[in-house]
Amino acid sequence: MQSQEIRKQFLSFFENKKHTIVPSAPMVIKDDPTLMFTNAGMNQFKEFFLGNKKPKNTRLTDTQKCLRVSGKHNDLEEVGKDTYHHTMFEMLGNWSFGDYFKKEAIQWAWELLTEVYKIDKEILYVTVFEGDDKEGLGKDIEAYDIWKQYISEDRILNGNKKDNFWEMGEQGPCGPCSEIHVDIRSAEEKAKVSGKELVNQDHPEVIEVWNLVFMQFNRKADSSLEELPAQHVDTGMGFERLCMVLQGKKSNYDTDVFTPIIREIETITNSKYGKDENTDIAIRVIADHLRAVSFAIADGQLPGNTGAGYVIRRILRRAIRYGFTFLNEKDPFIYKLVDTLENQMHDTFPELRSQKGIIENVIKEEEHSFLRTLDQGLQLLDNVISNSKSKIISGKKAFELYDTYGFPIDLTALILSEKGYDLDTEGFENELQKQKERSRKATKIETGDWHVLIEDDEEEFVGYDMLHTKVKITRYRKITSKKEGEMYQLIFNLTPFYPEGGGQVGDKGYLEAPNGDVTYILDTKKENSLIVHFVKNLPDNLEAVFEAVVDTDSRRNTAANHSATHLLHQGLRSVLGTHVEQKGSMVSEDYLRFDFSHFTKVSAEELKQVEEFVNARIREQLPLEENRNIPYQQAINEGAVALFGEKYGDTVRTIKFGESMELCGGTHVKNTGDIWHFVITYESAVAAGVRRIEAISADGAKQYFENQSEAYDKVLEVLKTKNDPVKVITSLQEENAALKKEIESLQKAKAKGLKKELRNGLEEVNGVKFTAQKIDLDQGALKDMVFELGNEFKNLFVLFASENNGKALLTCYISKELVAEKDLNAGKVVRELGKYIQGGGGGQPFFATAGGKNPAGIPEALEKVKSYIL
Repeated sequence: MQSQEIRKQFLSFFENKKHTIVPSAPMVIKDDPTLMFTNAGMNQFKEFFLGNKKPKNTRLTDTQKCLRVSGKHNDLEEVGKDTYHHTMFEMLGNWSFGDYFKKEAIQWAWELLTEVYKIDKEILYVTVFEGDDKEGLGKDIEAYDIWKQYISEDRILNGNKKDNFWEMGEQGPCGPCSEIHVDIRSAEEKAKVSGKELVNQDHPEVIEVWNLVFMQFNRKADSSLEELPAQHVDTGMGFERLCMVLQGKKSNYDTDVFTPIIREIETITNSKYGKDENTDIAIRVIADHLRAVSFAIADGQLPGNTGAGYVIRRILRRAIRYGFTFLNEKDPFIYKLVDTLENQMHDTFPELRSQKGIIENVIKEEEHSFLRTLDQGLQLLDNVISNSKSKIISGKKAFELYDTYGFPIDLTALILSEKGYDLDTEGFENELQKQKERSRKATKIETGDWHVLIEDDEEEFVGYDMLHTKVKITRYRKITSKKEGEMYQLIFNLTPFYPEGGGQVGDKGYLEAPNGDVTYILDTKKENSLIVHFVKNLPDNLEAVFEAVVDTDSRRNTAANHSATHLLHQGLRSVLGTHVEQKGSMVSEDYLRFDFSHFTKVSAEELKQVEEFVNARIREQLPLEENRNIPYQQAINEGAVALFGEKYGDTVRTIKFGESMELCGGTHVKNTGDIWHFVITYESAVAAGVRRIEAISADGAKQYFENQSEAYDKVLEVLKTKNDPVKVITSLQEENAALKKEIESLQKAKAKGLKKELRNGLEEVNGVKFTAQKIDLDQGALKDMVFELGNEFKNLFVLFASENNGKALLTCYISKELVAEKDLNAGKVVRELGKYIQGGGGGQPFFATAGGKNPAGIPEALEKVKSYIL
């Protein structure tokens, strides 16, 4: 059975059990501060488990693209080394929210595996939670008794808390689970050791294929458990592992999920899979990581230096490094595999086709960049080895290569081993742990339990229509971070405060109590479906009715910038072409930032055209046409632009200004005239095929023009003119050019006189014509002079020092004949003497310079230089 059919049968099976099929959520998470990536199928349904929102359908099923490379669920270092771990994988799941529970979940899982997929019952084992005394939890007898109806008791195994009690995180919904394991070993191997002895023992052919989680409890901040008001089912089955079982393979990588990619890797790299362990690991790493990186980029996450972007860059660099070391690939090649991946999976995940060009270009540029880093790292490692007085290279040096230059530690260890050196692995690990601890302390947030004041089904956002309203606090909790200290999060029954999302910053403002006391709202964010308001201190009377007031000026300017962003998007598509797609944005009250797909630098003329396009729409005073509850497909059919990487519901909100129409949840002006004016301030590259524009509007544009006007007035004042400053500046430039020529002429004349003095003042030391002195001459004239002297003397060694604007400069010239005969090196001389002027430098063996910040050290440098020829 082909993988496409396996996926289809799973979804059809649960659809027939009255489940609604839902699409995969983006792999990159936007509104959950506890997660960077979707790492389990339940992530997109987290708000239902938490009770923050009620699902429209209580039974759902899907295939979810997941990524496990950070935090608690981190399989990265295992990937490639075995045959069943992955970074990116699909998780098939079925869900019940307060509907069916253990009986149906177990019954249907067994029915699907044994009757639909026809898996032999004799190769299956199941586990149930054995209980935990510390938690005060007994064995999951309910699940055990249900399983007895389908499988012999000797195949029902007890599992401990680690394996059979699933938790979403340190806090939140959790519960016992039943895992279904499959034993695909040969008959001979099964005769030697029973499969029950190998369950959960990391055996590559006795593996977990499906996990049925029964959400019964909520983990509180103090680690205690409380019963959830409703019981839920959360299941996850590894699609790649299921394909391995159903296709009769011993490795996920031997299924048709991976074989097309592996064949293409073999062709491109002229390698063969299945012949050599190191080659096989490298090919598996590349095949897996290609999928992870491609899906992440398609969902809008580009490789970067921080956060989620750094994780994606690290995955891609791991693939490049394996290709570099074990497949001898010194040029970019991974980007060439995107075509195969897209052909294979675009039916299920159409974003791979629509974003293919961006994916290929970003990967190719990252490959170029990291291959340059590898070359640099190899040179640095050679320096470390040559300067080492021991056969053991310090872990601190290796960590510096890893942390500062991105040089992989396993590659460092491999090269050292080949050269007969050992790595101080313990020292490296100590440095790595120190860094992790610093990072953890800097980012760790301690979150308390919610204190519920009022039971409220769902918080209502009213901020599109009003900037102040009466509210009640329904719940609150304390959070503590190193950066912000103690703060509180408040939830209201309704709120006018817009939460950070869709690129737009969160609102700020204040709560006013009946007695006039004010509590300032410092920020507003969205955590799943909750709108969370941040305050430094709690109001005195939490049960009062408050007046919630949004900062009007901040909202007005933010709305202007957000509407300007939509017009900018339209303008870019009009001027550059319809290939332009939004790849990210940031909208605040001060400015807007817009990332978009485009493969060349936007010219000054094109930027001018885009700017004029937007300002023309502003002058037209186009009214806002808003529809808040339009079916998603209808909005798309009517021409609304949807953004890749965003998750949309069944109904959406459309924002339209003239011909510009986008799906958007942000705040906007009522008329484009309210934007006032639009100014592009910056354009640059973000990644291969992605450009960035920064711009201002409204009060920001007004302030810009006021600053420009003020600067213009100062220019007129400095130039002592009331008009036509260009004419005055042109005249000054001509005068300056003439003065420069005169100075150059004077410097040459001065150098000519100095050269005569120097020639006559050269002393002979051990057969070398030598002088060392301080000279007041610009660098260009000085260089010309020493080379002229060098043409006259074949045994010349000179060091000149000069001082300019509080800085010291050393210039050393050594005749090439002396460099060869006496093993002298001008670069080495200036580097060593540079310490006296608190600086450094270098150059060629016959000519080099050094600069420093301590002119007082010049005399000592001039004195020490003679030692090189004594």
